[in-house]
Amino acid sequence: MRRSFTWLPWVLLVIVIASFIGWQKLHQPQAPVAADGVKMPAEKVEPLVGTSRTGGVVSYSAAVKVAAPAVVNIFTLQKVKQSNPLFNDPAFREFFGNQIPDQNQGQTENSLGSGVIVRPDGYILTNNHVIAQADQIVVALQDGRRAEAKVIGADPDTDLAVIKIELDKLPVLPFKLSGNEVGDVVLAIGNPFGVGQTVTQGIISATGRSDLGINTYEDFIQTDAAINPGNSGGALIDVAGNLIGVNTAIFSQSGGSLGIGFAIPAKVCQQVMNSILKDGRVIRGWLGISLVPPKQDDVLQPREAGVVVADVLKGGPAALAGLKVGDKIMKVNNEVITSTSHLINYVALQAPNSIIHVEVIRGGQTVALSVKVGERKVQSPDSQYIPLPQR
Repeated sequence: MRRSFTWLPWVLLVIVIASFIGWQKLHQPQAPVAADGVKMPAEKVEPLVGTSRTGGVVSYSAAVKVAAPAVVNIFTLQKVKQSNPLFNDPAFREFFGNQIPDQNQGQTENSLGSGVIVRPDGYILTNNHVIAQADQIVVALQDGRRAEAKVIGADPDTDLAVIKIELDKLPVLPFKLSGNEVGDVVLAIGNPFGVGQTVTQGIISATGRSDLGINTYEDFIQTDAAINPGNSGGALIDVAGNLIGVNTAIFSQSGGSLGIGFAIPAKVCQQVMNSILKDGRVIRGWLGISLVPPKQDDVLQPREAGVVVADVLKGGPAALAGLKVGDKIMKVNNEVITSTSHLINYVALQAPNSIIHVEVIRGGQTVALSVKVGERKVQSPDSQYIPLPQR
């Protein structure tokens, strides 16, 4: 009787092992799906770092090896015309018998930036200012391959653009949409000053930076990782090799890095890209007002709730609803408005032709208004910050 059950422990062992393997597969991170159904690569979760015997980090080379192949250099060619103003002077031309040849000869001007391959079918994220007004765009990969790219769509209000190349076996950098905290180590990868692909290291200095005047819609990651001209459109990654942002601007009086750089978060990048792929553009709500800019004289003082209307566009949605200059907008759909960027971003998420309920303070009295949201046209503000220039 005892011999007939000697196989039972082995059966139980096999069942335990099979259950453990099944549990592991069930809890593996799943690849996110883009708007058009293409599966995106799943983010990595384990830090890829080298450590010393004492446990201190001595290298981020493993994370760089994962991410760097997906960061590309972008060369743009633009037809330009040059002429000497003297050649356009009638007296000057008459003196030489109108024999002066036409000086408006087409030439090309190279400019340089960076981009990030985010999908295996060749879609690349970069800054709009890198590819704006380019007649030809060439993408150079780390493995030496080059391909001409076409513009799929652009969103100047966030300074993002989507371009596409037709190559196979492309490296891809996965998005990390959340979990980034102040103090986290980050790496910036790009092509500063055209010297070649470069990696710099720093930390996240702040998140949710807004009201900076860089873009119309702002929710920046601030970092002290060195970012310089040519890094535009490059990757800001974590130590696991995930894309947490696209580098876009620096705060500088000299044009060089001062340790205050800004990246567009991966969540915003993904939203913009999906909208462009789905609708060909980013559709945002709009009220037709301008707001009094926030005071920057005392950053230690807490900001008051509400924002003040500086101007109302005649015939715009806000004007038609009765909003007036000087009104202080306190709430939209019962959500307390805390800053100009808060209101702009909130309204942008509302579908055109939808109705929102706005509560304002006017002459000491609370006034409730219903506004039919319009569709925003592309518009970008002037800025004291420097969108990383092209070469």
